[in-house]
Amino acid sequence: MKYQGSCHCGNVQYEVDMEVTSAISCNCSICQKKGYLLSFAPADKFTLLKGEECLKDYQFNKKVIHHLFCTNCGVSSFGKGLSPDGKDMRAINIRCLENVDIQTIEVHHYDGKSL
Repeated sequence: MKYQGSCHCGNVQYEVDMEVTSAISCNCSICQKKGYLLSFAPADKFTLLKGEECLKDYQFNKKVIHHLFCTNCGVSSFGKGLSPDGKDMRAINIRCLENVDIQTIEVHHYDGKSL
C-alpha cells in the first residue's frame, strides 16, 4: 500500500509503498529519546516528494545510519541506511505516516542499547 508521510511542518514530504503490519520500538540512545516506531522499506519503494534541501543528517556511533530530520520543525520522519543483507533501505517512522492507526500495529521491542 502507498502511504504519504511528512515532518510536522510539511517541508519534508514523501511516499512509500510498503506493508505496515508491525513496527520496532528500539531502546538505543536515539530511538528511545525520539520515540520512533520504525518499519523498513527498500529504497526503491520510497520517493522523496519535497524537502531534500530541508533535511539535515545526523550520524553517531558507527555512522552507518543516516538519521535525517527537518531543519525547520526538527521531526525525524525517516532515515536511511543498509539492511543486514547490504541493500539500500529506508527506516520509516510510522508515526509520521498518514492514515496509520498505530494502536493496531504489532510492536516488537528491540534491544539496541546492548549493541
